[in-house]
Amino acid sequence: MWDWFINFMTAVLAGIQSFCGDWGLAVIILTVIIRLLLTPLMSRQTASTVRMQAMQPKLQEIQDKYADDPERMQTEMQKIYADMKVNPLMGCLPIVLQMPIFFALFTVAKNVPSDASFYGIIPSLSSSVADVLASGDFVEAIPYIVAVVLFGVLTFIPMVMNTANQQGDAKTQSMTMGAVMAVMMVWFGWSVPAAVTLYYNASALWGVLQTKFITQRVTEKVKAEAEEAMKNKPVEVDVVRKDKKPRPHKKG
Repeated sequence: MWDWFINFMTAVLAGIQSFCGDWGLAVIILTVIIRLLLTPLMSRQTASTVRMQAMQPKLQEIQDKYADDPERMQTEMQKIYADMKVNPLMGCLPIVLQMPIFFALFTVAKNVPSDASFYGIIPSLSSSVADVLASGDFVEAIPYIVAVVLFGVLTFIPMVMNTANQQGDAKTQSMTMGAVMAVMMVWFGWSVPAAVTLYYNASALWGVLQTKFITQRVTEKVKAEAEEAMKNKPVEVDVVRKDKKPRPHKKG
């Protein structure tokens, strides 16, 4: 099954290359097509995540007020999930569905022909920065290095954008994590074929644009709707607390 999917993606990439005439451009086009197909799913994930965040105070209130009645607590929490149309598993589903596609694209990009190039700017998409530097040609390695550094930058930018509403230690921690991730991506990209780096750059750039023009708008709209909906959902308490029975005394 996996081999069939890899072969299918390889055939699609080859078909795009025969149409546009360049392997590098074909990798970018295929990446954009995949990201376009996944955009509705990512928007649903974003909306689900925002609703979950807006629900947290109400869920905590239910947990506190029904602490003595776990069954009622679960029932009330399920009502909130149903009313807000939130599935707790939705946050993980897009990631799970994306992983096979991205791993397949990684494999396909890694196996491009040895003579494949990106309009001559990157002479060989099957070579890495480490490979070119090992040959002793630093000038030829420059576009490879630029592509890898760009990968790190495009990894860092979305994390900076996501810290816009954060302050203090939370923002510092997020920025630090983003910097660490960017360095790790540069380290990773140093030894992988340029086709893979090109794929990740195209995907990361799409992620930046999606965050800027789609995700933030979805977040603001859904957050306002979810917070308004939560205000109209009071938690009614009719829990009958069980009286504690006195412990029997041991007979001497």
